[in-house]
Amino acid sequence: MESYSVTMAPAGTIELDEVPKSVFTVLVHHADMVVALGHGDALNAMYSPSNFEGNYDKLLERLNGVSVDWSNLYNSWNPDKETLYELDSHLHLADPAYVSTMDAWDTADVEEVQTEIAPWFGNSLSRNHSEPPADWADQYQYYSLRDIFGKVAQVFREQERYEALSDVKTTLDSTISSSLPASDNRPQTARIMTTPELDTIWTFHMNGPGFIRSHTRPFGVPDALSDVEESSTIDLETLVETDPEVILVENAFARSDDWRAVKKEFHNDPVAGEISAVKNDQVYPLSARYGGPIMNLFQLEMVSKQLYPEQFGEWPDYDGGPYPDFSKEEQLFDREQVANIINGDF
Repeated sequence: MESYSVTMAPAGTIELDEVPKSVFTVLVHHADMVVALGHGDALNAMYSPSNFEGNYDKLLERLNGVSVDWSNLYNSWNPDKETLYELDSHLHLADPAYVSTMDAWDTADVEEVQTEIAPWFGNSLSRNHSEPPADWADQYQYYSLRDIFGKVAQVFREQERYEALSDVKTTLDSTISSSLPASDNRPQTARIMTTPELDTIWTFHMNGPGFIRSHTRPFGVPDALSDVEESSTIDLETLVETDPEVILVENAFARSDDWRAVKKEFHNDPVAGEISAVKNDQVYPLSARYGGPIMNLFQLEMVSKQLYPEQFGEWPDYDGGPYPDFSKEEQLFDREQVANIINGDF
């Protein structure tokens, strides 16, 4: 195979002699892209693999023949540089600017790994358009999730898979946008993450830039917490004051014990019981705050049903575990089609 090059900020242009067979990742959106392109076996690291084994796997269960063996993946959060030498990856599919901000890393470490082991190629700060570190500011660029996926597809020489999955996403986007109710008939919604005791509540915005909102922004709902700083903490009384009609709880999907505890506490706590979303039993789980192309499809379907059951069908009385097994008539995208694309049968 002839060498080829791919370009994406902040890494710039990288040169490859062959498709990477050993891939280091940190954040799940990059790992999800590798899986979506049919190269899940190449993964050797990601952040908290046991966490996503209990979460991401519960989505993959609905895609026949699509799975990841998480058992031997290195937990790559704030990774040890010597371990990167031991892994000897063909590609570090991680944002070098983001990695340089981790406790054990700086720009010189990132450059050493690039020179001595393999290139970096990833973009993470596009998730919320956060400011890059000074060393990377001049070369940083923000991309959509689809744009990043397209660049990663070029790395793996999987443009056909990318195009096929993009077509599925385009169809789903059209289904959603064409069926939304009028803007004055959309529920005020709060997007939070919380402990089972509800003693700490982290806030996240529904709208605005970045792929962290790629599964909530399309629905155009009024954000109950738009005046609260992103990722800040509030108390339960503040949530009562905003009185959302719907509450979406981040990082709650698939976590049976925690999700049951959160639901129970919302309904048992006399203060929480004053919130309209609790009164109307419209407190729902979300998966990870950001994900790649596979997670995005499921998250869009999930939120569609949670916010607009009349238009898209109801989200069931979910108690944790695998993603609900909707009938073909209830699905907003074709599971078999997506699985076939990932498995190379299309």
